[in-house]
Amino acid sequence: MKKKQKSVKLNMIMNMLLTMSNFIFPIITFPYISRILLPIGTGKVTFATSVVTYFGMFVQLGVPTYGVRACAKVRDDKETLSRIVHELLSINLLMTVVVYIVYIISLFQVPRFNQDLKLFFILGISIFLNAIGVEWLYKGLEEYGYITVRSIVFKLIAIIAMFLLVHEQKDYILYGGISIFASSASNILNFINLRKFIYLKSVGNYNVKKHIKYVLIFFAMSVATTIYTNLDNVMLGFMRDDVQVGYYGAAVKIKTILLSIVTSASTVLLPRASYYVDRGEMDEFYRILKKTMHFIVLVAFPFSVYFIFFAKEGILFLSGKEYGGAIMPMQVIMPTLLLIGITNVIGIQMMVPMGREKLVLYSEIAGAVTDLILNAIFIPEFGATGAAIGTLIAEIVVLTWQILSIKDIRLKIFDEVPWIKLILSVCLASAASVWIKNVDCNLFVALTVSAVCFFGIYGILLLALRDNIMKEIIDSIITKIFKK
Repeated sequence: MKKKQKSVKLNMIMNMLLTMSNFIFPIITFPYISRILLPIGTGKVTFATSVVTYFGMFVQLGVPTYGVRACAKVRDDKETLSRIVHELLSINLLMTVVVYIVYIISLFQVPRFNQDLKLFFILGISIFLNAIGVEWLYKGLEEYGYITVRSIVFKLIAIIAMFLLVHEQKDYILYGGISIFASSASNILNFINLRKFIYLKSVGNYNVKKHIKYVLIFFAMSVATTIYTNLDNVMLGFMRDDVQVGYYGAAVKIKTILLSIVTSASTVLLPRASYYVDRGEMDEFYRILKKTMHFIVLVAFPFSVYFIFFAKEGILFLSGKEYGGAIMPMQVIMPTLLLIGITNVIGIQMMVPMGREKLVLYSEIAGAVTDLILNAIFIPEFGATGAAIGTLIAEIVVLTWQILSIKDIRLKIFDEVPWIKLILSVCLASAASVWIKNVDCNLFVALTVSAVCFFGIYGILLLALRDNIMKEIIDSIITKIFKK
């Protein structure tokens, strides 16, 4: 029996709430943590987290992305869905055993890891938690309400624990443990709740081999992506020091917060897009892609520009004066908000459902190779700024490669993006806000006034120019207010 489809709008609202929690959590904690741990403390945790991410990547293989698509296609058939979950979970658990053996050996054999052995052991727990979390099943079933509520509860507990337990620079290990709790402990609930969606008992006729080809393709994509998103921290840790990792981590922290907002709408579309493609409903497929691309550019473009202008104020307010070395890296890396937003729609939301994941893989390999080479050239001389340069150019390479790979359909998804309106609005919004930099006031006032001027003018101009997405957002807010 076909299950009733969940509302895409409701999914987006729930994912926006999840995104807001991802935004609020670091906004509340990072100013406190960065001032307590200083660049060297945050750098230690960032470096260790990046290393653990690489090991976790081998456990996950390509299941997190492939699993969403595979589950979405059979979500109306509980027995087949159960079989797929059993097969994919068995792959993850087998890899967990193998990876933990290699991980423990590495901790005792690599001198750089020996320096913070306890931290690496604690962060390593996330490898197992992420393996049993089967987040891909819940996304494939579009259970964004459950994902959101669960995530917010664990983040609230983590915030309280952070303020109660982290008081000195030596508490960076506690900070690492609390961060793992916030991001991964909820996976235990995911595992317990599996019985609500699948049969836990054996359903027979298993065929793990049929997944291997696709899992390996998505794994290769994951490797490439992880390389150029985490390689910077690892190379900085080996080639420079924890302070440079701390600077870069502060810049990336702000970028990550903003990126979660930018990609919030497109994240929920992979299962629905896969569903449409599988049933040949291409008109609906392109309709949601066009609308999503419009939203992504509308949000990412002004964020990138604003935080290039106000990188100094943002860094010093969130992290403190000790993080002055993070200002330039943040300015360099901010354009990646727009680049990643666009490639997320083209690669994950369009090409993957259409079965063109190999082309996505090639683009990400090109980006990873570019990042590796440029990091080796720029990090020894420029430290955190050099890493930011490598990442920026790598993202340009990825976007260029993807656009060239879809030349037969690329115009369709950009049809609704009003580039001239957006550029004009951003230019006028910038002119209306930069004056605050010449006023002698505290950082909070400068950021508040500049943000109100910038985004206020930006929104008003888009409304005046009759931008469809902006009008829809405002109409939706007004409707909800009057309904209440």
